[in-house]
Amino acid sequence: MKVSEVMTAPPVCVAPHVPLDEVTDRMAEYSVGSVLVVEDGALHGIVTDRDLAVRGLGGGLDATARVDAVMSPRVITVEATDDLQVAYRTFRRTGVRRLPVLESGRVVGVLTLDDLLLDVFRRFADLLGPVAASVLQEPPGPPAAGT
Repeated sequence: MKVSEVMTAPPVCVAPHVPLDEVTDRMAEYSVGSVLVVEDGALHGIVTDRDLAVRGLGGGLDATARVDAVMSPRVITVEATDDLQVAYRTFRRTGVRRLPVLESGRVVGVLTLDDLLLDVFRRFADLLGPVAASVLQEPPGPPAAGT
């Protein structure tokens, strides 16, 4: 399975000059814990809710400060065409919770630990589906004693 089959697309993105209060509004609007900082399709960084709390408003910056003042510019990425096992290894090796997904150098999505967890649940449900169907189709057993 490829990263592109599990990633969230399109990702929530902002430009480097966007003020912090707009970033928090965007996070709330889309119910996400991070946004990618992108300009002309090129990834410049990532900012998480923790970045905003610790380096942004918690660090004394004004809500009108630019997002590029608190973003993490060194971003670990995966390719949309990578096998999902590459993403698993990258998460394990780096300890990050979010991986921007690139295709030909341009941002096309984001892969989170939650995306992987949902994929595992889907696979597990696929495995259990036939088992559950066979269990539910069995005729009921004899009545319990005393009923």
